[in-house]
Amino acid sequence: MTPDRDRLAQTLIELVRIRSVNPFDEAAKEGFREQEMSDDLLSRFWTLGMETGWRQVAPGRPNVWGRLKGNGDGPTIMLAAHMDTVGTEGYEAAFDAELKDGRITGRGSCDMKAAFACYLEVVRMLRENDITLPGDLIIAGIVDEEHLLTGSAEMGENGPSADFGIIGEPSKLAICPTHKGQLCAKIYTRGVATHSSRPEKGVNAVEHMGAVIQHLSGLNAELQEKGPSHPLCGSGRFSMNVIRGGTFASGIPDQCEMEVDRRFLPGEDIDDILNDYRTRLAELSKRIPDFQAEVFGPTLLARALDVPLDSPLVEAISGAAKATLNTEPEITAFPGGTDAPNLGFPCVICGPGDLAQAHSTDEYVELEEMVQATEIYLRTVLSLNGFESAK
Repeated sequence: MTPDRDRLAQTLIELVRIRSVNPFDEAAKEGFREQEMSDDLLSRFWTLGMETGWRQVAPGRPNVWGRLKGNGDGPTIMLAAHMDTVGTEGYEAAFDAELKDGRITGRGSCDMKAAFACYLEVVRMLRENDITLPGDLIIAGIVDEEHLLTGSAEMGENGPSADFGIIGEPSKLAICPTHKGQLCAKIYTRGVATHSSRPEKGVNAVEHMGAVIQHLSGLNAELQEKGPSHPLCGSGRFSMNVIRGGTFASGIPDQCEMEVDRRFLPGEDIDDILNDYRTRLAELSKRIPDFQAEVFGPTLLARALDVPLDSPLVEAISGAAKATLNTEPEITAFPGGTDAPNLGFPCVICGPGDLAQAHSTDEYVELEEMVQATEIYLRTVLSLNGFESAK
């Protein structure tokens, strides 16, 4: 069975032209919503003879799925992807998708609508070859991956569920059974406001935040040199990325806030990370007069993923990749966070495209990688359902 290259390309072009931009903290705008993407997917699921379902996560933002029913007691397998994209500021013709020089271009082509085109092609190939699986096959479209992951959290709580899952995030077809989690938090310093002509009468929260920055500046290196490590994920990471303080130049600021980002390993405890921040700030309070600081969070929490290498899913997709690529596949950690840990069952990241292209103003995916990804997904589904020839 060979994927239809032209059909793959055309499907992705049509999906990229749907402007499913994540609104982040604003209301979803008509014409730039995940709603339009979900409507399109539901129509495609129905055309393929799949049972369909949807559930609203927020206004104009539903999770959707199609289920290809099996005829026995095989495993339920989910092929999942997020429907939202990041914005397009500075990206001319972001939605004018086209096939050029073997690449499909446009916002969302790589991250991660190519996966949907591959998933749909898998179902078409099963249908065209009259293959009925023992287990159910689900394609899931998830909202809000690019911001707070509320879509996958909702799906993990309310279903549909599965025995195994594949998330087609752009990995250049590497197999990623693990990734770090992300914990964002805010640190506040508190001061006393006064006129800047007599700064000694106040307590400058911005200056105190400067002391915090200096005190935490070595934490990233400390994590890499002395912190815990993971065989695939390596060490944790820490960065200080957003700061806000003061309102006008002639006033001593009484508050300053900073947002920090911690990439943590599977098995690390969230409370331990936050308490470590508090301990480090307490050290400053012992040597800086009138120093007051507090930690608030998490403001964002994306959990870590860690599927054992001897999982049937990892073994099946590794065998499928080897058969497709005629070489041993790379097994590594995915660099970023994903929806996978929220879904509540073993998931592996493997998809066409290079993460370096995601969120760029020159986003594209190679059509050849889409063909290979489709073959890997199909072989994995067949293998997990007991089809020996799939290997």
